[in-house]
Amino acid sequence: MKPLEKGSKKLLNAWAFYDWANSVYTLTIASSIFPLFYSALFLNNLKMVHAFGFEFKSTALITFVTAFTFLVVAFTSPILSGIADYVGNKKNFLKFFCYVGSAGCIGLYWFNLSHIYISILFYFMGLIGYWGSLVFYNSYLPDIAFPEQQDQVSAKGFSLGYIGSVILLIVNLAMVMSQDDGASKIQMMRYSFITVGLWWALFSQYSFYFLPKGSSSGHKVTSAVVFNGLKELRLVWRQLKQNLRLKRYLYAFFVFSMAVQTIMLVAVYFGEEEIIWGGDSEKTMGLIVSILIIQLLAVIGAVLTSRASSKFGNINTLIVLNFIWMGLCFYAYFIETPVQFYIAASLVGMVMGGVQALARSTYSKFLPVTEDTTSFFSFYDVAEKIGIVIGMAIFASIDQITGTMRNGILFLFIFFLAGIILLFRVPKEGKNKL
Repeated sequence: MKPLEKGSKKLLNAWAFYDWANSVYTLTIASSIFPLFYSALFLNNLKMVHAFGFEFKSTALITFVTAFTFLVVAFTSPILSGIADYVGNKKNFLKFFCYVGSAGCIGLYWFNLSHIYISILFYFMGLIGYWGSLVFYNSYLPDIAFPEQQDQVSAKGFSLGYIGSVILLIVNLAMVMSQDDGASKIQMMRYSFITVGLWWALFSQYSFYFLPKGSSSGHKVTSAVVFNGLKELRLVWRQLKQNLRLKRYLYAFFVFSMAVQTIMLVAVYFGEEEIIWGGDSEKTMGLIVSILIIQLLAVIGAVLTSRASSKFGNINTLIVLNFIWMGLCFYAYFIETPVQFYIAASLVGMVMGGVQALARSTYSKFLPVTEDTTSFFSFYDVAEKIGIVIGMAIFASIDQITGTMRNGILFLFIFFLAGIILLFRVPKEGKNKL
């Protein structure tokens, strides 16, 4: 097949469609069905699990595994992205992580506390597959879209992801709610993990078919190429020093993304512990409804943010979004009832999709003219992953010391404030209105 031209509608749609394929992981596995499934495994005990020679609180074990996975992605993505650019075949790396993640999701069907190590391995595979693939998926953006198209196609990707993930979640919920007893519900949850893995692997084929292989270099992987990734990283850092706008934007992104990603990762647990639901069934349905609200409104938020950025500029729009996130931190500290939680979920949905899509496309616009886009985007992803680890560690420490997640949420206000200050320091020169 003849490669599609940069900026063509079919190519842009194919790229955005990968969001449709992989976003089911974040909704079903990371945000809804798996947390409920994991919590249900501990209903009849003290929610402690023995692993690696220690006794862990159930949520602490998952948090540690999650943090470890992000560290792995943060330190390996620069090496892998450097190899991808050297060899000139980023599509193969995208496929590899896609299939690893898909297999991990399917493997969660056998998740069992009696076989905790293999269970953790499957969880690790799903997580590293999702985030590892994003390194190469995001790096395609400047390759397939012109600067004036990037905000719109980035938002389209997130929108497709939200829509697709909600569709599958509704199917999974129907499977679970069709059963009356707890054991049957848990079994349906296990089946839902299989549907996520299959959805991810099968729908990604459309993107794989149309996305370009990459800038072919004819080079082959050798032991020396492994270190080429670190060399590429150093070269990118030198270029960043000469690009004040890109460097300052990365500082700002690192800080506010740390808070955004932390909130997204702990939202379900916050709702489970801090909100007065009235009963377990009300809690389960309430959390599911909240997740659906977030996903549906995130579609609208991503579109509105894209339009706002075209009118007011990317940086100005990001500053406003960070102000909204600051307000949400204060509001979350005081909420107690389900209705208040639904309101918070609605506001989170409106700004969550927007800030993610706009952060990605803004970085893409600030890149210098280069074919080495993967290495530049590895910087973006490394900043995001390290930020997640730091954010989760700080949040967990505050929660552990004070005994409530509310103080952790309130503390994140500082990161949004710092993000706003740093965004104001980003130079706005350039042809595009940024």
